[in-house]
Amino acid sequence: MYAAIEASDLNAFSHLHREQAEVAAKNADVLKPFGGVPIGVKELERVKGWPDTHACVVFRDQIASATGTNVARARDAGGAVLVGQTTASEFGGVNVTRTVLNGTTHNPWQHGRTPGGSSGGTAAAVAGGLVTLGTGGDGGGSIRVPAGFVGMIGLKATYGRIPLTPAAGLGAMTVTHGCLSRSVRDTARWFDVCNGRDPREPLSLPRVHGWEAGLGTHLDQLRGKRVAIVSDWGAAVVSPVMWELLEEAAIQLIADRDMTRVDGVDTELPRMGAAWSVANSVGLIDQLKDYWPACTDDLTPEIRFAMETVPGMYGADARIKLERRRTELNEAMARIFDAAAGGVDFVITASNPDVAFDADGPLPNTFGGIRAGQTNNGRLTFPANLYGNPAISIPAGFLDRLPVGLQVVGPHFSEELLLDLALTVEHNRPWPLTVNTHT
Repeated sequence: MYAAIEASDLNAFSHLHREQAEVAAKNADVLKPFGGVPIGVKELERVKGWPDTHACVVFRDQIASATGTNVARARDAGGAVLVGQTTASEFGGVNVTRTVLNGTTHNPWQHGRTPGGSSGGTAAAVAGGLVTLGTGGDGGGSIRVPAGFVGMIGLKATYGRIPLTPAAGLGAMTVTHGCLSRSVRDTARWFDVCNGRDPREPLSLPRVHGWEAGLGTHLDQLRGKRVAIVSDWGAAVVSPVMWELLEEAAIQLIADRDMTRVDGVDTELPRMGAAWSVANSVGLIDQLKDYWPACTDDLTPEIRFAMETVPGMYGADARIKLERRRTELNEAMARIFDAAAGGVDFVITASNPDVAFDADGPLPNTFGGIRAGQTNNGRLTFPANLYGNPAISIPAGFLDRLPVGLQVVGPHFSEELLLDLALTVEHNRPWPLTVNTHT
């Protein structure tokens, strides 16, 4: 495995811990859920004694003093073997994995294209066959975006499902932890192992279990569910050619589960991209305040831009506006997902505006001659982060030999239904990376 990682041109790993992993593998308890399974750890998640760089040159010599709960549970309760750190975008701030510290990470389906971000290294490593599973975090789409770009399952769970501890700051309350995997079963097992309350994080959720064992048992609950198919979710502009493929996949999924497509539901949402960016940049400013502006040349263009612009934007007026807009979003999302009052049970949309773009960026603002706007990337995924509800990216085919992802968004605590919808696609239209062992 390490030979394959070292020979790979994906640049999916920033740090390898071979000796520790070999000892762990030799002593693995294979009766545990992930006993002996090699996994990658996203660079932004901590492992005690490993680099704690935030994917930034400024912190290249910093070492973690604790291990994050997502990783610790996968290792200790799950028995997984920690292979090393997978590359991420700097501070998780952008949907492309290219940093000054680590260079550029590539998409296994086409070198020179991005695997997305910020969990891009995990996406590349798992889709590229270097490891079986890897951790991910989603604060604005950072699990779903790369899952869509590389043809894997990416579940962003209800906020608080897996605690962000230790020393978790609530901040903008948009980030959730999880994994990226090739199969629905692997993702269900991950959450069975890693979810559950931690008293150090007051908004973490009580433990649930049985997601893997319950796969395929919710089909009666899905029958008759109301579904909206929305091409412009979050005011995004989606590639028309890609949308043709995704709409067909959505219609097939609705028919497979005998659900009901509902047209005419008002799914308009207040634009939240700028508010999300400002809110999530406050922590960045705090981390870099002692190094700025001397560190300017050590930062990626996106993080440098944030440091130059956000401090002047954030104050009482900005905070008031942010809270108002977020309240508007919460009201709108609650209305949309109130099926009993004429809303819907699920929204089906795209995971990304288009197929994977250039690995070195910048984020595209046009496709097919259509100007989409620089903030287009992420608009499809932001709403679920701000509202805290779950959403899943499901592989839905290929365009120009690159994967495309179908995103299904549900109300809070609907993860098991989302997993069964993904399982339906996996059974009926399996994607190349899945290992389909179901009968």
